[in-house]
Amino acid sequence: MNILFINACPRKDSRTKMLADYLLTKFNGNVQERDLTKTSLLPLSEEMLEQRTVLANKQDFNHPLFRLAKEFAVADTIVIAAPFWDLSFPALLKTYIENINVVGITFAYNQNGNPYGLCKAKKLYYVTTAGGPIVNDAYGYGYVKELAEKFYAIPEIYCIKAENLDVENADVTQILQDTKHHIDTLIS
Repeated sequence: MNILFINACPRKDSRTKMLADYLLTKFNGNVQERDLTKTSLLPLSEEMLEQRTVLANKQDFNHPLFRLAKEFAVADTIVIAAPFWDLSFPALLKTYIENINVVGITFAYNQNGNPYGLCKAKKLYYVTTAGGPIVNDAYGYGYVKELAEKFYAIPEIYCIKAENLDVENADVTQILQDTKHHIDTLIS
């Protein structure tokens, strides 16, 4: 099994990363980590978009612009680790998503204009932690879930989250242990 681990955790001592690492121990297979803090990803510029469009129209996907999209498309399982920041996730993850959304690699459109997935993955796990409660996940996990279902055709999407970690008198150890137990139950 080919597991792609997308690490969007800027902190060295990230609780999100710790939970994702725990999840990854539950799988048998080759784990390839894409640490977004160690990439030179840039938001798509007009020039990059034009170059990508020209190459995609020719079905020439050998350019380095498509490396991340191809890597994502062939993974059997995807694990995304992203802390919950300001009702969403770190900007690095959004930039990554912009770079992998490539017509002809990760998705395509049918004759009615509806997207359909070209990705191999059957499961995507989204791991996140929050200092307070996650009152609305629409711009974090919800956004990734919609893309995974509607664009990539990944049939199983799971959210693993630990909340309220920075709330006064929170038992952080217990919250993280409960989340690990949830992982154990999910992967049993």
